[in-house]
Amino acid sequence: MSVLVLNADFTPLTVCTTERAFLLMYLDKADMVSDVKNKRLRTVQNSFPYPSVIKIRQYIHVPYKSVVLTRHNVFKRDNHSCQYCGSNKDLTLDHLIPKSKGGKSSWTNLVTACKNCNAHKGNYAPEEVGLQLAKKPIRPSYVMFLRFSSKLLCEDWIPYLEHKVSA
Repeated sequence: MSVLVLNADFTPLTVCTTERAFLLMYLDKADMVSDVKNKRLRTVQNSFPYPSVIKIRQYIHVPYKSVVLTRHNVFKRDNHSCQYCGSNKDLTLDHLIPKSKGGKSSWTNLVTACKNCNAHKGNYAPEEVGLQLAKKPIRPSYVMFLRFSSKLLCEDWIPYLEHKVSA
């Protein structure tokens, strides 16, 4: 299970393992903000709350973190589904404005598409061949990727991640 790590000002920093979170708390470098109800970390002699969200005690200055434009990250942003038909089979990248017409490889010009839709679109803009995007492609924030870095997003993470998504 993963643990959300917050900076001293409660901004999301990263996600770590339960073991790492416990170690940070044990070494007095972090405090528990929220624990998993009905779950405990046990040793032979002791029982401890199972961390879900921790906060680092000393503020860590982190330069602006951007998400690198990669094939994997575009698929992740688009929830591993074709942005035209919703399929999750035979996925590829599609340039909304084709490269041959001056389209660049950018967050706002690349979408996930299945091979069928990509072939149907060909060297045209989606609207020229009757294709409609499920959602407008955006440059994701680092916090958006933190939200989806854990397969099971814990309920108690949401207050720390939701209001930051528009960053």
